[in-house]
Amino acid sequence: MNTRARFIRNYASTLTHELAAGAVAVGLAAHDAAAQTREAPARPLPTPTQVSPQMQKIIAAPINPAWNVLGKTNEEWKAMAAAGAAAAVQGLPALREKLKVKSEPVTIDGVKAFMITPETIAPENRNRLLVHVHGGCYVNNPGEAGTSEAIFMAGFGHYKVISVDYRTPPDHPYPAALDDTMKVWKAALKMAPAKNMAVFGSSAGGALTLSMVLRAKQDNIPLPGAIAPGTPMSDLTNSGDSFATNAMIDNVLVAGKGSCDARAALYANGHDLRDPMLSPLFGDMNGFPPAILTTGTRDILLSSTVLVHRKLRQAGVEAQLQVFEGQSHSNYTRDASAPESKEAFEEIARFFDKHLGK
Repeated sequence: MNTRARFIRNYASTLTHELAAGAVAVGLAAHDAAAQTREAPARPLPTPTQVSPQMQKIIAAPINPAWNVLGKTNEEWKAMAAAGAAAAVQGLPALREKLKVKSEPVTIDGVKAFMITPETIAPENRNRLLVHVHGGCYVNNPGEAGTSEAIFMAGFGHYKVISVDYRTPPDHPYPAALDDTMKVWKAALKMAPAKNMAVFGSSAGGALTLSMVLRAKQDNIPLPGAIAPGTPMSDLTNSGDSFATNAMIDNVLVAGKGSCDARAALYANGHDLRDPMLSPLFGDMNGFPPAILTTGTRDILLSSTVLVHRKLRQAGVEAQLQVFEGQSHSNYTRDASAPESKEAFEEIARFFDKHLGK
């Protein structure tokens, strides 16, 4: 090949590469202009087969029919919360019997609570105490209805548990729930050493667990020896990826801008949703106690849980993340006969045993 031919070939090759690069740049610009949104095709979601029959039934259940039912007035919100609590309470005697646990209403420094005591307290737990903060998007599960998760923990973990019956919106918005949790925590410090106690809860209870640590740090109050925020409502701005990827897949909360977000707004009562006392994901997690977090692959709050876990690890905190196959929001608290529920709470109990004093 002569010099002129080689020149023409090399020039053509260079031009081709430049044109291709330009096409890629144009494509990327168009992609950016489209806000980098990916369309996911509609598809069936088979129930996972590598979970127990009990959990398959929970996963296969239709979406919560009340997920986007909103109260038009404060009285309607209170009526819905009362109806839900009345239904939940009906199942508690059988749950307590199954897990060999008793429940006693108490008042601690003016705050209503329940003392949950297992029939058998493990020898290593005799000088330990847990504080439970219930879920329900801040509005639901008042009274005894909020004790079911505490019963799971007492029964499977063989710990004595105080379950906080915090005041709820619309009558008692932020910071009532956090204030009540802090009052109980301060009172608990007179019952056992801080290093011998852990705080836990799921959903709104998970967020309150995290916010309570932030408040305790701020006020120079002793921190618990460990915490277990389950699928926490740690980001009320809903910025995490799973708010999109698991929308209409989670069969409990289902999607954003529904009833749970509306209830959280009742609690926030106009405050900045990025306030760490409302959205603890945005708080300083340096110095936090060891934490174990729980979620599921279909949980709309999967990202909120993952982001808290990563922020704890970035702060040098020992943090464990357990993610259950196929589970939507807080499915591990639905059926005490499901092996996955027993596994979840026994994992938390082992984590507490590792980190709490005796």
